[in-house]
Order: sequence, then C-alpha cells, then structure tokens
Amino acid sequence: MDIASIIGLVCFIAASFLAALMGALFRPGEWYERLKKPSWRPPNRLFAPVWTVLYSMIAVAGWLIWREAGFAGAGLPLAVYALKLILNAAWSPLFFGLHRPDLGFVDIVLVWMSIIATIVLFYPIHVVAALLLMPYLAWVTFATALNFAVWRLNSVPPPRT
Repeated sequence: MDIASIIGLVCFIAASFLAALMGALFRPGEWYERLKKPSWRPPNRLFAPVWTVLYSMIAVAGWLIWREAGFAGAGLPLAVYALKLILNAAWSPLFFGLHRPDLGFVDIVLVWMSIIATIVLFYPIHVVAALLLMPYLAWVTFATALNFAVWRLNSVPPPRT
C-alpha cells in the first residue's frame, strides 16, 4: 500500500469518527433514562462498541470505493456516502440533545434510506465495500424500530374534544 492510499484511509477513518463524535457528545442522560422503552432494548453499554465496529467498517467501505474509482470516478456514490455520515451524525443531537424522538425518527429513516442508496451505488464499483455496509444497515434497521418504539411509548395522546 502506497502513502497516498494510507493517507486516504486515515482521512476516511477521521471522517467516519468525526460523525461518531456526535454520538459521544450527545449521550443518553437522565432524560433518556426516564423514558419508557421497549423490553427488547439492549443495554446502553452495548451501543458504543457496536458503533465503533460499524464506523470502522463504514470508513473502510468508503476508502475501498475511493481507492477503486477515486472522487472523479465515484463522485455520486461518495457524495451519498458523505450525506449518510452527516445524517447519521445529526441523529444524536436531534434525539438526545433536543429530546425529540420524533425528529430522530425522521432522521434515522433518512439514514436508513441513504445506507441503501450507498450500498446500491457501491456494489458495481466494489462488492466488498457494499457488503461492509450490510451490518450497518441491519443495525440501523433495528435502531429505527427502537427509535419508533421509544417515540410512540412516550407520545402524549392528543386531548379528546
């Protein structure tokens, strides 16, 4: 591996973990602990290690595409990849920061759709890169269901008139 490839990998890792930083800054706190949650919710301690592995896989997937086609040859796939990172980074401030499970749900649905789009765009360029995003899609599918459940369990029904 040449120096440009190593620098590229470091940049993809940095971008991925910059998105992950939002999850570290906006964490579950007292507000979240008071919410009703479904019985199938995993313990909080599970989320950080899972996301660490996923963000590493996300970084490698992006790097593989860049290495295979470059920014010029994979402009759209890498733009969708970047959008996916931005949307993913926005979830924690929306859900935990603003205490808005409803906005978190809208965002996570957009994250889910952008992961699918990224996989579809990555597949013709580098199959392994696309496959590296499959666990991310599975986890975000689960997280979407969890977000929805928390939102619905804690929604105040409208007053009857």
